[in-house]
Amino acid sequence: MWEYTDKVKDHFLNPRNVGEVDSPDGVAEVGSIACGDALKLTFKLDGEGKIKEAKFKTFGCASAIATASALTEMIKGMTVEEASRITNQDIAAFLGGLPQEKMHCSVMGREALEKAIAHYRGESEKAVEGHVVCECFGVTDIEIERAIRENNLASLEEVTNYTKAGGGCGNCHDSIREILDRVRGDMEKVPVARPKMSNLKKIRMIEETIEQEIRPSLKQDGGDIELVDVIGNRVLVATRGACASCQAANQTLKNFVEVKLRELVWPELVVEEVTQ
Repeated sequence: MWEYTDKVKDHFLNPRNVGEVDSPDGVAEVGSIACGDALKLTFKLDGEGKIKEAKFKTFGCASAIATASALTEMIKGMTVEEASRITNQDIAAFLGGLPQEKMHCSVMGREALEKAIAHYRGESEKAVEGHVVCECFGVTDIEIERAIRENNLASLEEVTNYTKAGGGCGNCHDSIREILDRVRGDMEKVPVARPKMSNLKKIRMIEETIEQEIRPSLKQDGGDIELVDVIGNRVLVATRGACASCQAANQTLKNFVEVKLRELVWPELVVEEVTQ
């Protein structure tokens, strides 16, 4: 049985902004009922160019409803440019974490937001890029590659959790593993001119990233983390507030904190929780 945070349960049982916005500026539909998940997102701007209203309709599980509800709450008050920077990890963090098996719901939310923004900007709808790898869920090689790179995925199971690819008949498993091996190989190559980073600079950048990019999201749900030490590429942290008693804290540390630190500081960082 999956462990859901209180915030996920709240957004599932009491979803915000259900429906469609009248005369929307941005519209998007992603997924399909045949594949088990579908989402329609609409938003409208105010006179200052900020999103004043956002609504959704979805067909899916509790996580799909919760992530869609959370997304509409997140983007209200943002400019389109600000909203365009939201990642699936941000959506999951807003909810205090999602079970690994349900991370594809946050990916679907991010895809809907990107598509709605493209509609607002008058950009023509992109043709399906790449070729379909997973026939059961219509997932392409480009979508799999993007999920691997953005979320640092390393196994077939993780790819399925984030994209649903491979979650049906299983005929595509070998193809997914080939993509994994290729993309991971590219990610793990060390650039010839890769700059060196002193431990002091690394610690400063970790502290800045936690303060500016990570702590604000955690505090929205009453949580926090404290940097305890940095040993090589090991980042030792202690959870505080709601995070200290949250059953999904480890998911948040790996799926949000570690991903952000790898993206903004150093790609080989590993976050570990210590008790203090």
